Amino acid sequence: MLNLKPRNINLQYVNEEYDENGVLTKYSLKYSETFNFGYDCVDDIGANDPNRKAMVWVGSKGDEKIFTFSEMKTLSDKTCNYLTQLGIKKGDFVIVAVKRHWQFWPIATALCKMGAVIVPVTYMLKAHDAEYRVHASGAKAVICTVENEVAEVFDAIANASPHLTIKVSVNGSRADWYDYDVEMPKSSSDWTRVQTNVFEPTLMYFSSGTTGYPKMVLHDHRYALGHLLTAKHWHCVNPEGLHFTIADTGWGKAVWGKFYGQWLMEACVFTYDFDSFVPKEILSYIEKYEITTLCCPPTMYRFLLKEDFSRINLNSLEYCTTAGEALNPDVFKEWLKRTGVVIMEGFGQTETTVTVCNLKNTVPIPGSLGKPSPQYEVDLLNAYGASCRPGETGELCMRYEPWHTEGLMMGYYLDEGKTKEVMYGGWYHTGDTAWRNEDGYYFYIGRNDDIIKSSGYRIGPFEIESVLIQHPAVLECAITGVPDVNGDRGFLVKATVVLNNGYVPSNGLIKELQNYVKNETAPYKYPRIIDFVNILPKTINGKVQRAEIRKVDEMAYAKME
Repeated sequence: MLNLKPRNINLQYVNEEYDENGVLTKYSLKYSETFNFGYDCVDDIGANDPNRKAMVWVGSKGDEKIFTFSEMKTLSDKTCNYLTQLGIKKGDFVIVAVKRHWQFWPIATALCKMGAVIVPVTYMLKAHDAEYRVHASGAKAVICTVENEVAEVFDAIANASPHLTIKVSVNGSRADWYDYDVEMPKSSSDWTRVQTNVFEPTLMYFSSGTTGYPKMVLHDHRYALGHLLTAKHWHCVNPEGLHFTIADTGWGKAVWGKFYGQWLMEACVFTYDFDSFVPKEILSYIEKYEITTLCCPPTMYRFLLKEDFSRINLNSLEYCTTAGEALNPDVFKEWLKRTGVVIMEGFGQTETTVTVCNLKNTVPIPGSLGKPSPQYEVDLLNAYGASCRPGETGELCMRYEPWHTEGLMMGYYLDEGKTKEVMYGGWYHTGDTAWRNEDGYYFYIGRNDDIIKSSGYRIGPFEIESVLIQHPAVLECAITGVPDVNGDRGFLVKATVVLNNGYVPSNGLIKELQNYVKNETAPYKYPRIIDFVNILPKTINGKVQRAEIRKVDEMAYAKME
């Protein structure tokens, strides 16, 4: 079993225990309170193994850059000096919206080393979104791509955001903005370590729910350490290989799979800075660069499977993982058939690292999230706070007392009320529901706010989606609940469906799909409403946004009242 070779005393890797099948059963870390990912990982490798590759980056036009850890150390040191010169200091919150540009990595490393708090956001923000994020976080600086008009958005809110005093452009120049690409390289690479503590904040994400403004998820420096297990035992990255997680840097999945854990494992990450997801291109880069480990959402695997695999050589793939939404069994089976590689599913949140997953050497069950990570104490709790029996649906919870595990958020920034809504009684309540079988495998049901309550039944969307997606007419689907305006069921099950080529919407097809669900699962779960659409609303990482569908339906319902 591979072990790290930490040279810095601030990270002492200890206590991994395995069962007779080589499955990790106990796990803990020992580290100094002054551990800092930038110094004690990136700089440490850069100084002791300077030529080790850190990242292979490919631009949207096929241009390529390869960075070593030594180069990342130098670039991040220059960035530290440059940002300090601009007035950014320890404790400042800095919004970063740079797509998948290579600059994200030295910027993120530098802010960590400076003791500043990086606030990654998507480049798809509109003025209202940006204004809320600037005001809520109190950010004094934004580092932003000039592409996709997001810089214009920050300029548009300038008058309403007087505390946003520093604006830095990336991948191009902009009037009245500092130009990172032109000015950073002129800075000195001589940087003196800033002392930080592992319990100080270093990262914050905005996490949207189904109601209200996005919550601000704050993490301390231990969060980076929390992802060591993610990379080593779930992604199973090969330090001599190339890991590819498909995620935009504005979302938490990026640091899950393209930064912290992978570099702690001294592994090289692959980044493709694409504008739109084209499955054929993704497969071609897996082949060309001989990607060894891959992680992407189930939806992306589904689209990859639509391509002609007879023209692609994916023999370099050693390990595949997925998260972000539940994996349908048909995708699991077809990917295994086509590639010979099992997709190992995992579950986590912006507030956590991977918490339930199929670890290395486990035998996955199609449709199951796997078992709890030994990094956390995980349980399913019922409405009374008691542990659920096998087969009983409960809420996924993680214990945070008496010890707050590495990887679990500090809380929701400046919102003690929302923090107490999810962290109480010694448990962090995820808001996600599941059940487990006699062998301890967890099966996802859905978000508490995704659960459909119809005629006294509690119906999880995933179980219906898993059935419906197996019909040959269905490319994608999302299950939501809509108010029963003409009856007393409370809510009706609705399916929003994208059809495969060759199929057209019709009343006959609606009946066929309804009967298909009735025959494959409990009849009360069948969708009484089916809406055919050309595309499902998704996040930039491909995760279906059921909340957006519900929002449209709620507006239509309000007009009927």
